[in-house]
Amino acid sequence: MTQHLYILTGASRGMGLAMAQQLLQAGHALLCISRQTHAELDTLASRTGASLTQWSQDLAQGVAASERLGTWLRSQSPSAWRSVTLINNAGVIPRIGPMSQADAADLGHALRVGLEAPMQLTAAFLAATENWGATRKVLNISSGLGRRAMASQAGYCAAKAGMDHFTRCLALEEALKDHGAKVCSLAPGVIDTDMQVQLRGAEASAFPDQANFIQLKAGGQLASASDAATRILAFLARPDFGANPVADIRD
Repeated sequence: MTQHLYILTGASRGMGLAMAQQLLQAGHALLCISRQTHAELDTLASRTGASLTQWSQDLAQGVAASERLGTWLRSQSPSAWRSVTLINNAGVIPRIGPMSQADAADLGHALRVGLEAPMQLTAAFLAATENWGATRKVLNISSGLGRRAMASQAGYCAAKAGMDHFTRCLALEEALKDHGAKVCSLAPGVIDTDMQVQLRGAEASAFPDQANFIQLKAGGQLASASDAATRILAFLARPDFGANPVADIRD
């Protein structure tokens, strides 16, 4: 039991890619679940000696993704792992605008990727590892917008608020078990990713907070994806991880 197993969604770009790069180190095995694989990660894994598996998987198809994960985990040898961690990082922003102009299919897709799939993957992860001796953790990447309402962002806010609350429920369940998983829904702060580009590029007439996001960029207040990943993984490694099921990296 010397190796650590990590399962990471949304690992092909942005903060997810930065986390994947930092997790690829000796003694680690990493399973990346994303719409696209990333050749650079294969090269990095070869150089560091880490074990890497990449799946091209549409997380809007959460049933298929969770069934695949459960089957894969059950094929592993539990005694091989000192710890096993699921990081639900993937998410999408539906079209930015008021609910009265929302597209039903677009909203559905955002909720499937941002809330439904993390719940399904978490269920599969916990069921498959229930009897493992390894330390088990679930880290859900949330957002401050899950805790603060914003006009023209109802779909994204709702997905992240749902992620926070399902994590609270999950923490209560796992606390009742002798070998329950440690879980946390973590807001990572404001990060210079594609999401920020989308928010700054939205039509001001449809997005009242656009100017605030432009100012964040202009004022140098956005953390880099690499710095954010470093802080998140340090938080994950803390001995008190899971003590608070809903947390903010800035606290």
